Amino acid sequence: MRKVFTIAFTIMFFFVQAQKGLPLLRVSSNGRFFQTADGKPFFWLGDTGWLLFVKCNREEAIKYLDTRKTQGFNVIQVMVLHDMNNTKNVYGDFALINEDVSNPNVTPGNDHRNAEAYDYWDHVDFIVGEAAKRGIYMALVPVWGSNVKGGKVNVQQGEAYARFLADRYKNRNNIIWLNGGDVRGTEGMDVWKAIGTILKKYDSKHLITYHPRGRTSSSDWFHNEAWLDFNMFQSGHKNYAQDTVSSESRHYGEDNWKYINTDYQLQPVKPTFDGEPSYENIPHGLHDSLQPRWKAADLRRYAYWSVFAGGAGFTYGENAVMQFNKMGDWTANYGVTMNWKQAILSPGATQMIYLKKLMLGRSYFDRIPAQELVVDNGEKYERVAATQGKNYALFYVYNGREFSVAMAKLPFNPSKASWFDPRTGQKQVIAEHRNTATNKYDPPGEKENGNDWVLILEK
Repeated sequence: MRKVFTIAFTIMFFFVQAQKGLPLLRVSSNGRFFQTADGKPFFWLGDTGWLLFVKCNREEAIKYLDTRKTQGFNVIQVMVLHDMNNTKNVYGDFALINEDVSNPNVTPGNDHRNAEAYDYWDHVDFIVGEAAKRGIYMALVPVWGSNVKGGKVNVQQGEAYARFLADRYKNRNNIIWLNGGDVRGTEGMDVWKAIGTILKKYDSKHLITYHPRGRTSSSDWFHNEAWLDFNMFQSGHKNYAQDTVSSESRHYGEDNWKYINTDYQLQPVKPTFDGEPSYENIPHGLHDSLQPRWKAADLRRYAYWSVFAGGAGFTYGENAVMQFNKMGDWTANYGVTMNWKQAILSPGATQMIYLKKLMLGRSYFDRIPAQELVVDNGEKYERVAATQGKNYALFYVYNGREFSVAMAKLPFNPSKASWFDPRTGQKQVIAEHRNTATNKYDPPGEKENGNDWVLILEK
């Protein structure tokens, strides 16, 4: 009898735990990072899965989530509504009635075996729930920016739609709101403010930001809005030479760390990070398929540069995966050449986990940018990015060049040094390590772009 009771109690315990779901996310007390509601550090490692809700059936969504969980991703950025003219999922269910965001197409029931009962929003619910089971948060873009920019959503419709979303998802712990969607804040400003305000009013426990246009940051328009909990910037898909257009954009080229530098100085203090850098396997500049493609090394550079500058995380993206391309799709964009089920295993995706483990493997909330430690910094690919905590310092070099560290400026006396490989996550201890006023370090291998390493100095 006791054994039966114990089994029953155990089953009930795990059932209750499952119902609790993931802990809510919060901004850390110093305003620089994220943490879970129980105080644990949360390093945002996002993936761009924009069309997940419309291109994937239940089985495909699970395959995607399982793969990204294995690869260490803990946030998926996805559009709730992409194109209001024809937003429907793979089952043919339309999201809206009469293409009106204030009139979601909701049917009674949610049984996926019954086409009449299982609607667009039930499918969204299913994927959000499956993500929670895997420890993944869903960063939802309510409506893609081009719809608002094109005048398809007014303030009243935006408010009604935001209330619908808030009421439907306020009890799901794994929700983050990404207002906007690849447009400048000036393109539909009143609507973005209305959506943000309503979401925060009726769903105050979930974090909210704004997903901006390329080479801009949410801070350009909304930093002081009460509903904006953290900043997100899109460093964009252009290389140094291509970043020459539009006076409204910041001309930082590939130097995505410069966005962090700008946001880091703002008051009140809010977390910031690169929410859309160049995607792996996409052409430089997006639209010319004859251009070179961004590779895993480029994504590593964007990730380590921005995080070491003070970023609270990083969002990765891959060309085929972000649009869930299947070969022969008429909707294929940006010179995509792979099926998403193949592209999901691209090298950059498998390497992002090493950055996450590196950052979470030591004291977290005391980390600050530390560029003053690099004696001989350079421009563009010659840059060495530096960050430090109370008992450690990290230095990222993209091209394997030799560089010097101002050891006297460290807040601790390093007792060991090692090289960390961003491609494998492996460390090589530097056998003979002495502390002088200035130390010179020469990474393994020859100097060439993509031979990137992290120098770790530790107490």
